[in-house]
Amino acid sequence: MRFQPTSRLTETVDNAIALEASHLTRRVDTRVLVDDVSVKVSPGEIVAIVGPSGAGKSSFLRLLNRLDEPTSGTVLLKDVDYRSIAPRELRRRVGMVMQTAFLFPGTVAANIAFGPKQRGEALDAERIDKLLDRVGLRGFADRDVGHLSGGEAQRVALARTLANAPEVLLADEPTSALDEASVRGIEELILDIIRERQMSCVIVTHNHAQAARLAARTMVMEKSRLVAIGPTREVLHDDD
Repeated sequence: MRFQPTSRLTETVDNAIALEASHLTRRVDTRVLVDDVSVKVSPGEIVAIVGPSGAGKSSFLRLLNRLDEPTSGTVLLKDVDYRSIAPRELRRRVGMVMQTAFLFPGTVAANIAFGPKQRGEALDAERIDKLLDRVGLRGFADRDVGHLSGGEAQRVALARTLANAPEVLLADEPTSALDEASVRGIEELILDIIRERQMSCVIVTHNHAQAARLAARTMVMEKSRLVAIGPTREVLHDDD
């Protein structure tokens, strides 16, 4: 796999910017986890992040909604510095789906209602059913999460994130633990939801084919730095 250097790629972004990372850096003791990374993401756009293990992909993603704190640099959410947004509100607006679906013990419905409940908003059964229908889990509201398959749990995690009506979806290798059929189902679901809601999405993936299927643009990270960014087909080139 060959990567075009950043300097040789023109980053084309619409005037409307949903999310902008500006010179994000994170150091822990002597380790540099993310080193001066900047990128802009437009509404309705999916940007993939690829690179070897330990390149800083997940560390960068966690900085985008302050799950981790940057040492320097910042993120703008619709031109507003995210340091001025309360963390709970920020994580509602910039939702995240992890590699493994960490669901709370109890029913599917209780998991989906959790986020709005923290804001004093009650989701009625009809709204929960609509969210479940949207992720292909009609009739699952009363199921115990302990009885879900991996693919079903990941769909519940996505529905729980969508219940917060986020503007940006962050996904950290959301299909890496799933079988091929579940992978394609989650990919189609993400594509459909991004189109419907005109959300922005940043997805970390180890799978270059997945990046090509999902993302118009791809970032390549190596050794904590952004080394290439541009249209996916131009950035990722097979040697054969």
